[in-house]
Amino acid sequence: MQTALPDASPYAALKVPEYRLFAAARFSITFALQMQAVIISLMVYALTHDPLSIGLVGLSEIIPAIAVGLYAGHIVDRKDRRTILIFTTLVYIFCTLGLLFIASDAGQIFTHKNVSFIYAISFLGGLARGFMGPSVFSLFAQILPKNLYTNGATWNSTAWQVAAVAGPATGGFIYGFANAQTALVFCGVLLLAAFYFITKIKKRKPLPPNKEESIYDSLTSGFRFIFNNKIILGALSLDLFAVLFGGAVAMLPFFAHDILHIGAAGLGILRASPAAGAVITALVMAHYPPTKNTGRKLLICVAGFGACIIVFGLSQNFFLSLFVLALSGGLDNVSVVIRGTILQNMTPDNMRGRVAAVNSMFIGSSNELGEFESGVTARWFGVAPSVIIGGCMTLIVVGFISLANPVLRKLDLRKR
Repeated sequence: MQTALPDASPYAALKVPEYRLFAAARFSITFALQMQAVIISLMVYALTHDPLSIGLVGLSEIIPAIAVGLYAGHIVDRKDRRTILIFTTLVYIFCTLGLLFIASDAGQIFTHKNVSFIYAISFLGGLARGFMGPSVFSLFAQILPKNLYTNGATWNSTAWQVAAVAGPATGGFIYGFANAQTALVFCGVLLLAAFYFITKIKKRKPLPPNKEESIYDSLTSGFRFIFNNKIILGALSLDLFAVLFGGAVAMLPFFAHDILHIGAAGLGILRASPAAGAVITALVMAHYPPTKNTGRKLLICVAGFGACIIVFGLSQNFFLSLFVLALSGGLDNVSVVIRGTILQNMTPDNMRGRVAAVNSMFIGSSNELGEFESGVTARWFGVAPSVIIGGCMTLIVVGFISLANPVLRKLDLRKR
């Protein structure tokens, strides 16, 4: 781990050379995967025009990510995190090549317009995701000193959100004005750049394992640690159910084409708008970290997120939809930074991979489970009503956790 820096400026983390490489790699990977998410949703929409089929894309990715999650955390805590990150990036490059083949003329003849091949590639990407989340979380703590965790988490979020702004917009524009193949080539170039950045980060010696700990105990220790910590459990539960019920991203192709009538390019802008709001919020938090009355701010922001989702479901105006999605992204980003800071500060070094694996299984995976939930409820109730119902469920979850977990409600990170 790096020695602590005396510089407490909003840009202190960026002065660590390896952190800049880490952030650049994360930016490139996120940019590429966000582009792919738009491309895949448009490909599936063009083939099926079925909301459930789009929801199944997320399910096909989340099943393997959950299946390997505990084992991935176990491996990350015993192997070099940088090496694992290199291999997972290579898997994503292979997935991009597979999608490129499917989008080609030869691939369309071979697949006979069968979306099962797209699901298979999403499945492989899910396996990589199961290992990437814990390795990124753990490598972060090896690069930065503890006093820069909050600042680093904020810039992590900024890098992720900027990529999430540019990725969907770029994917939608290239798909709409050129074709899927061109967009996928761009994704491949970004993943190769990420691969290069990661190889420039110094390899680190793995932490020595606890020889008295059985394999079973090692695999389940992440669960035990989280369930015994009320603050972490409350923060993760809040984010899990908020994203699960409040996510509207999976249904954006239908809002873009059938409700707002803005096409593929407009879809890219819609998908980018939450990240645009998050970027603005992240820049503010870099100068004004959310360490005062943290728990109260977390609950308020997640409730605001749910309210934005309700307004989006009711809206038939493109600019109003764009505004509330951007606002939802800004509010959600406060939750991301607070949760990341809590996890980094409260997790022992020798358990980071396993705790991060549980976090990825429940939080990271909630996006894909949310896509599936949105697809099912949209099939039952209609697209707009399903989004409104999800926003209402988010408000209910916030109210319940606020009452059931007073320790989280009273959290103040200045005292930790």
